[in-house]
Amino acid sequence: MILSRQDVIGLLHTVMVAPITSTIRGAPSEVIIGVSEGLKNESAVNLDHVQTVEEARLIRFIGRLAPSKMREVCRALAIAVGCDG
Repeated sequence: MILSRQDVIGLLHTVMVAPITSTIRGAPSEVIIGVSEGLKNESAVNLDHVQTVEEARLIRFIGRLAPSKMREVCRALAIAVGCDG
């Protein structure tokens, strides 16, 4: 999942991403997504494994998160980096 703001991707040519996995652990740093977000199966965005990759490594667009789901991602990211309280 791309976490970077759209306006910096072209400037930096790198993208901050979080992996999406079918292994759902129930950690507070995960966000469950699925068919309504464009995936074939229920999966988890794992915010404990954020990475920066070259923009050129992105292969294809799969889907988009609703604003409410993106707020969940922001909360989970805050938990993952210890900024939740």
